[in-house]
Amino acid sequence: MRLHYLLFAIFFLFLIPAPGDGRLLERINNLYCRVRRGRCRLLGCFPKEEQVGTCSLGRRKCCRKRT
Repeated sequence: MRLHYLLFAIFFLFLIPAPGDGRLLERINNLYCRVRRGRCRLLGCFPKEEQVGTCSLGRRKCCRKRT
């Protein structure tokens, strides 16, 4: 039973990002963009798209087709 606690602690440590490392947050932002049926664009949205958020900690734009 103690082994479960140890494995849980190790698993939890892998989820905590290192200071200055935003990879986990980037993944969450990119996933959130996909949930909103968007795509991450580097420079900006195409004319027939609208911006619905940001990706990669604000460096990219999350765009989807206008409805």
